Amino acid sequence: MNEIKCPSCGKVFQIDEKDYESIVKQIRNHEFEEELQRREKEFTKEKNSELEKLENKLNLKNTIELSNKDKEIEKLKNDIDKKELEVSNEFKQQISDKDMEIEKLKNQIKQNETENKLALKDAIQEKESEISNLKNQIELNEKEYQLKEQNLKESHEKEIQTKNQEIELYKDMKLKLSTKMIGESLEQHCKTQYNEFLRPVLKNAYFEKDNDAKSGSKGDFIFRDKTDDEIEFISIMFEMKNEADETATKHKNEDFFKELDKDRREKNCEYAVLVSMLEKDNDYYNAGIVDVSYKYEKMYVIRPQSFITIINILRNAGLKSIEAKRELIQIQNQNIDISHFEENMNNFKDAFSRNFKLASDKFDTAIEEIDKSIQHLQKIKDNLLGSKNQLRLANDKAEDLSIKKLTAGSPSIAEKFEELGVEVKKKKKKANT
Repeated sequence: MNEIKCPSCGKVFQIDEKDYESIVKQIRNHEFEEELQRREKEFTKEKNSELEKLENKLNLKNTIELSNKDKEIEKLKNDIDKKELEVSNEFKQQISDKDMEIEKLKNQIKQNETENKLALKDAIQEKESEISNLKNQIELNEKEYQLKEQNLKESHEKEIQTKNQEIELYKDMKLKLSTKMIGESLEQHCKTQYNEFLRPVLKNAYFEKDNDAKSGSKGDFIFRDKTDDEIEFISIMFEMKNEADETATKHKNEDFFKELDKDRREKNCEYAVLVSMLEKDNDYYNAGIVDVSYKYEKMYVIRPQSFITIINILRNAGLKSIEAKRELIQIQNQNIDISHFEENMNNFKDAFSRNFKLASDKFDTAIEEIDKSIQHLQKIKDNLLGSKNQLRLANDKAEDLSIKKLTAGSPSIAEKFEELGVEVKKKKKKANT
């Protein structure tokens, strides 16, 4: 038997060993349950504290990272805005500079046009003054011509007699020469006349056979004359035609007009002259120099005796146009300069457009790269937010943790808890007193 004294009343009573063990067991189970509950509370408190620290740490880290990413995104946006502003300002400045330059060039063109118009106006006034002076001079010379006319008539009559003698000589020569030799003799006659009367005095003149037959035809002779400063003021394509009296098929002068005009144009000559012995009985052609410009531009038909005369007449007419040609060449050169200027300006516009397109393409590429960077940063942000959500779910699972769930599927551990007096199937445990 064992004696036990009550701590409250001091009464001593005896119990047997079986009752003693039962009381000890009750006390032990009660203390174990209290210790278990205390430890469970400490574990839960410690777990909550750790989870809270971890959550705060993760939240702080996420907040810092998100803040950094937001700052970086904001910085990128600011950089983009700044870059866009810089590119826009630079582009506007370039456009402004180019517009100013184009406007300056336009003003220069207008100024040149005004100067050219003034120069042309002065030249026209000068020419009108010269024309007026020439008219006055012509009026004065008419009286002199009238006085000389009688002398000229007498002189021409003598010349006609001489030419008639030459004609008779030619007729006699034609009876003795073949058709080819007749034509060559006329060419030789004209060449001899030129060498005798004109070549010694016309030092800048050119009078030679036309040997260029690339187009399939050619004239007989080409005459050109120019000034000392290399301005050509007269050019003539000559064709010599003769025919023997006994030739069965008689040609007319008109038969050769078309080919002569073609040769004149292909050889870039101003005038065309047919030196002809054809239609010898035609008074129209025997009257002297015949102008056939009504059929073909700047074309004349002459007899051999007018060969030197037609060159002098056309050459003198060309001399009067030298100044006008000089001014025309100057105006043409100015127009060429303006054309070159416009061409250079158009080339500049094309080059500027190409550079602008390249810059625009590079700008678009930079914008695309920045958009890609923003998308990448957005993905990082989404992943961080997803990580925060996973931590929240883990915390919810930890909050829902209990002995019942820990021992689920583990009957041996549940039995141990039951041996200790812990009810596993219920959340609340009652101790035996």
